[in-house]
Amino acid sequence: MLVNCLGIIAAVPALPAAHRAEAAPPQPAAPPAAAARATPIPTGMPAAPPAVPTTKPAPIRLSTPPVTVAVAAAGTPAPGYRIQVRNAGPTPVETTVRQELPAGSRATAVTGGGRANHPIGSATANEVTWRLRLPGRSTTTLNTALSTAAPDRSVTAPTCAYGTDGTRPYDCATATWTGSRVPAAQVTAAAPAWRRPPVLLAALAALLVVAGGVLWWAWRRRRTRPGRAPAATGVPPVAGGVGGPAEQGTVYPRPAMPALAGRRRRPPIWLVVGVAAAVLAGVVGAAAWTATQRVAAMDTTKQPTSGAWVGNSVTGALGVPLRETAFEFTVYRVSCGVGTLPAAPGGGRQCLATVGVRNLTGGEQTWHGQLQRAYLTGGNWVATDESATRVANLGRDVFAQPVAAGSRVLLPLVFTVHGDDPPKQLELRSGVFSAGVRVNVR
Repeated sequence: MLVNCLGIIAAVPALPAAHRAEAAPPQPAAPPAAAARATPIPTGMPAAPPAVPTTKPAPIRLSTPPVTVAVAAAGTPAPGYRIQVRNAGPTPVETTVRQELPAGSRATAVTGGGRANHPIGSATANEVTWRLRLPGRSTTTLNTALSTAAPDRSVTAPTCAYGTDGTRPYDCATATWTGSRVPAAQVTAAAPAWRRPPVLLAALAALLVVAGGVLWWAWRRRRTRPGRAPAATGVPPVAGGVGGPAEQGTVYPRPAMPALAGRRRRPPIWLVVGVAAAVLAGVVGAAAWTATQRVAAMDTTKQPTSGAWVGNSVTGALGVPLRETAFEFTVYRVSCGVGTLPAAPGGGRQCLATVGVRNLTGGEQTWHGQLQRAYLTGGNWVATDESATRVANLGRDVFAQPVAAGSRVLLPLVFTVHGDDPPKQLELRSGVFSAGVRVNVR
C-alpha cells in the first residue's frame, strides 16, 4: 500500500495540464492592465525555477610569509643544527623562533642570544627560544648543539618562526641529525655464519640427511649379508634281494629342496624412532623461527588495511613528515595553556598544535575538524575545537576551505582538554575512511 501511494503521488505532477485545469477552482479575471503586462506560460510544461549560482569556497593556499625558516643538520659527532631565518621584506620584522627538542635531550650550546627553557604545560621536553628583530632583506644564522642519552640515535628538532602573539606561525622547517648507528640489516649480514638462523637451519637439515643416509646404508648392508648353503639330501643304502646276500643298493641323488625365502627384515625400532625425532625437531625448529620472525615484524600500531580503512596508518614523532592517502602531515609543536588564546569554557585548557598539511593528490581535498583528535593519558580523546581554531586563524574556517592540489598550508589547531596532563598523541586524517597518521608528542 505504501508503495502504491508513493507511485500515485509521484505521478500527479505528470498529469496533463488540461486535467489539472479542470480540477483547479476558477480564478478571478485579472484587470486589463495587469493582463497586458502578464507573461504567458506555455501549457503542458511546468515553469523552471530561476537558476541559482553555485558558490564554492576557494581553496586555501599558503601565502608567502614575511619570515622564512631553513634548518640543516650539522655534520658534528654530537647532534647539532644550523637555522637560517630570513626576512624577505623591506621593513624590519619582530619574530619569535622556537626549536623543539626531543625527550631525553638538552641544549649544550646556543648562539644568537637564544635561551633553553621548559614551557609550562608543553607536551614536549624542552625548547630553545630566540626573540629576534630582523632587518629588512636580511638573513640571521642560529646554531644549537644537543646532548642525548643515546648518541647513536637520530634526533629530529623542528623549528618555527611565530608572530608577536606566539600562536600564528610564519614558517616552519625540520631536520634530522643522524648518528653512526648501523642499520639492523647490516648487523645481521655482518654476524658470524654460525649465528645466522638460515645457516643454522641449513646445517641442521644437512646433518639430518647425512645421518639418515648412514643409518640406511648400515641397515641395507646387514640385510644383504650371505648365509649358510643348504645341505644336500640322499637316499640311505637298502638291503639286497630275497635269499641272497645283502647287496649295496644304488643311491640316486635327489634334487636339493629349494631354500625357504628369508623373511624381510624391518628396520629396528630405535632407528625409526631416532629418524622421526630428528625430523620432528627440525620441522618444529623451522616453524618456531619463522613464526618468531613474523611476529617481530608485526606493527601493532597500524590500523587494518582491509575493510573500511584505506591505506596504512603511520606513526612518528614531532617534526617527522608522515604520509597517508591524500595528505602529508607534519606536527611541529604542541603547547598547552600559553599564548593569547582565550580561556576554555568549563575549566578546560586549550592546547595549540602547529601542523603543516601538504596535499599530495592532483585535485582539491577537504578535511574535517572532528576527524582530528588528541589522545590523553587515560585513553580518552578530544576532537579539534573548531571555534577556538577559527579564532587562532583570525576568523578563518580552515576546514570549510579545501586544500589546493600540490600545495602546503601551515595552520594552528586548537584542542580543549581537561586535566593537567597534555596530550600524548595526535591522530590526523584527511577523510573518514583514511587510516590517517599518529604523532607521538611526548
